[in-house]
Amino acid sequence: MTIESIENQFNLVAKEYDENRKKFISCFDDYYYSTTDFLAKSISHRKNIFDLGTGTGLLASFWYKYFPNANYVLVDIAEEMLEIAKKRFENIENVSFEVCDYSKTLPKNDSDLILSALSIHHLEHDQKQNLFKSIYEKLSDDGIFVNYDQFCFENSKMNKLIENYWITQIKSSGLSEKEYNRWLDRKKLDKECSIHQEIKWLKNAGFSKVECIYQNGKFGVILAEK
Repeated sequence: MTIESIENQFNLVAKEYDENRKKFISCFDDYYYSTTDFLAKSISHRKNIFDLGTGTGLLASFWYKYFPNANYVLVDIAEEMLEIAKKRFENIENVSFEVCDYSKTLPKNDSDLILSALSIHHLEHDQKQNLFKSIYEKLSDDGIFVNYDQFCFENSKMNKLIENYWITQIKSSGLSEKEYNRWLDRKKLDKECSIHQEIKWLKNAGFSKVECIYQNGKFGVILAEK
């Protein structure tokens, strides 16, 4: 799939995106609330925060509660998604927005915290590895990268079991047939790697400490420290 395909698919569902998050992510509260609470309370103040593939700004909204005085740059290739993010952060001067393909270009200034949620798994594996190198170079000396993402299991049998269980959860969530079919179309964009693979790539990119701090089924959160 091309970058244009990703842009089109996510522009299509921009308005329904937040409303349906909990239907796609049964562990939503732990994944977003609890993990962010732990991380934000475990690290020092951050001044410059990038959110890559921000979508509607959902992840950034969680982090903003902890670091309201930081400068935020919210990046996405889908303009309609960013329009919703702009409404979420309306009249907040320390949040800016960039429409761009972050796999090719990161925001100009350096950052001490780079975030991403449910976005990087759409990239090809070589793109992921190149991105991790770019993120490492963009971060300050004490910089941190946190990736909330969707992963596969290396054991194919277990991966199939988890995948089927996830689909069963989604089907029983009350999601409409129309939205379910849209999700199946978006799912074709997925290029998942395993948590183990991503940790290896992040270490190869130069990060000194890399840990998976949360995992539940398909969803995991990886912390990488420069």
